[in-house]
Amino acid sequence: MTMADAVKTVEQLCAENGIDAGQLAERSGLDEQRVVAIVLGRWTPSPQERDGIAAAFGLTRDQIAWGHKTPVQHLYGQGPA
Repeated sequence: MTMADAVKTVEQLCAENGIDAGQLAERSGLDEQRVVAIVLGRWTPSPQERDGIAAAFGLTRDQIAWGHKTPVQHLYGQGPA
């Protein structure tokens, strides 16, 4: 198994551990709405938030895949001229 195979998303870790965003928020000490956004891939957490979530799973921040899943969409205008 390579390192890339071992890295999981917060959503996968919640499913594997049978916890929801509310429980993860309690365990990590973070705001529940922020945790929901992180689980859904709508928010990239700060290093401190990553540490809190990782600690809730007994991991380090490097053992979790972070980042946006929702593609960035430009809603207004035609872009650069």
